[in-house]
Amino acid sequence: MQINYNLKPALERRTEQFEPETNVGFGNLRTDHMFLMDYRDGEWCDPRVVPYGPFEVAPGAIALHYGQSVFEGAKAFQHDDGEIYTFRLNKNAERLNRSADILCIPSLPESMQLAGINALIDVDRLWFPMQEGACLYIRPFIFATEDRLSVSPSQAYTFCVMLSPSGPYYADGFDKAIRLLISERFHRAVSGGTGASKAAGNYAASLKAGKAAAEYGAAQVLYLDATNKQIEEVGAMNHFHILKDGTVIIPSFTDTILKSITSQSILDLGDILGCEVRQETVMLDKFISDIESGEIIEAGGFGTAAVVSPVGSYIFEDNRVVTVGDGQVGEHTRRLYQVLTDIQKGKVQGPDGWMQHVARTV
Repeated sequence: MQINYNLKPALERRTEQFEPETNVGFGNLRTDHMFLMDYRDGEWCDPRVVPYGPFEVAPGAIALHYGQSVFEGAKAFQHDDGEIYTFRLNKNAERLNRSADILCIPSLPESMQLAGINALIDVDRLWFPMQEGACLYIRPFIFATEDRLSVSPSQAYTFCVMLSPSGPYYADGFDKAIRLLISERFHRAVSGGTGASKAAGNYAASLKAGKAAAEYGAAQVLYLDATNKQIEEVGAMNHFHILKDGTVIIPSFTDTILKSITSQSILDLGDILGCEVRQETVMLDKFISDIESGEIIEAGGFGTAAVVSPVGSYIFEDNRVVTVGDGQVGEHTRRLYQVLTDIQKGKVQGPDGWMQHVARTV
């Protein structure tokens, strides 16, 4: 794939390594450029790196009216050798195409996705924030651009990648356990819908539930299935809990659960972690009784942005609170976080192919 580079003038681009004096937060900043590619006449074309800025989109663009838009979230890290490495980016490329298929968006070859992302990171590598817990957050997305108001799949799309120099997802970092609201009012997805995709509309639908969680002093909602009997997801993350023997339990993937790459990584790391990691259907009643009996000693969420989010307590809509263990970050959860982030940072050798070097070509 031949990528065209239309870069900002040298004097307008970052020329020194980004060394922020304060915490950069998560997702707030942008780098100098973005990667774009268009779909028209039945094929993906015109791959290019251009200055970051607004799109020209028709008011009748299908994405604006009918939500035909999917996205991904990945991370890149600078290792001690000064080079940048992406984490399991091929899994994100696979998942973007699964999401695209669910929303009738044409697939984008994984090799093209990876080439575009790596080209952008290479151009803007000086934007990596030299700060503890930092990363370059990668946001690829596809949206429908055809100007038409009849309800049917678009014939034109744009694929865009932007980068955000970021710190930890939660302001308090990993060391403070969060609270989740167990809600019977809000449901993330139903079978046969778009729950297994990273569709933009799924996240719009979660905002009202997120506001309700905040009213209960909770960080997010623990979503149940449509029958309110089994556990599905934590807001924008997969759920997990840990038994007193150290076993990690992740709810089985279904068409109403987004298959987290972090969850898949924990499943793949079972031997390295030195514990059993398995998936099963998690019934709410048993989950709560196992917390109260001490059979479940830790819990949390897995996701790209926060990696591992420890959960210290759950609150029901009648204000009943159930505390997990002592309500603090447990040793098993801490180990999961440490092993995975050490691999991402290059402190520990991970499985072959998990960390991919971003070559210097520009």
